[in-house]
Amino acid sequence: MQKDFKTFEEAAGVSFNDLELLRQAFTHRSYLNEHRGESSGHNERLEFLGDAVLELVSTHFLYTKFPQHAEGELTAYRAALVNATTCAEVATELGMNDYLLLSRGEAKDTGRARGVLLANAFEALIGAIYIDQGYDAARDFIGAHLLPKIDEIIKKRLWQDAKSTLQEKSQESQGITPSYAVLEETGPDHDKQFIVGVYLSDKLIAKGSGKSKQEAEQSAARAAIEEKGW
Repeated sequence: MQKDFKTFEEAAGVSFNDLELLRQAFTHRSYLNEHRGESSGHNERLEFLGDAVLELVSTHFLYTKFPQHAEGELTAYRAALVNATTCAEVATELGMNDYLLLSRGEAKDTGRARGVLLANAFEALIGAIYIDQGYDAARDFIGAHLLPKIDEIIKKRLWQDAKSTLQEKSQESQGITPSYAVLEETGPDHDKQFIVGVYLSDKLIAKGSGKSKQEAEQSAARAAIEEKGW
C-alpha cells in the first residue's frame, strides 16, 4: 500500500524539499529485501546521523535549562530523554507507526519490538530533517516534540537508576535479587538493539529494549517496577 507522506508532513508540522528522503527515514532494511526496485534505500544511515543530532540538541537544552545541575544529573536526564522508550512514545504520538515501511515479518512485531522500530525511525526522521533543511530545523522539531518530555521525566523521577530501585524493592518485599537476561539481539554492529528480560527467581516479570544491554536493563527494570506497582 502506498504511503501518503504529505499527510504525515502536515500532521507532524514538517515540510521536506526531498520527499524521497522522508520516505527513506521510514524504510526498514527488511522492506527492501521484498521490494528490490526501491531506490531510496533504508534508514540506518539516517538513524546514525539523527542519533548524533538528537544528542547534541538535548545536551544543549539540558545544559541551558538546568544551570545549577551537575554533569552526572544532566547525563541521567539525557539518558531518560533520548532513550528508545521516550523516542518510541514521541513517534507514536506523531502517528509514525502508520507510515513505517517494513517486511511482512517485521510488520507483525508488536509491543517492545515495534517500539524499537519506531524509535529508530524517529531518529532517522531527525537525520532526514537535518540533511534536508539543516540544524536549526532539526533542533526546532526536537524542541517541539521531544524536549517537553523532560518535565514528566523529572516529575516521575524516570531519570533515576531503575535497576537499583527494583533491587531495593524486590529484596524488601520478597527477599529476591532481580536477574537479567538478553532475550533478543538484532541489528548491525554499529546499531545493535537489545531486548532484555528481568526475572524474580525464575519468573519473567517484564521486558525492556535499548541500544545497549545497560539501557535495555534499565528499561526492563522500569517496566518491572510498573508491573509490580512499586
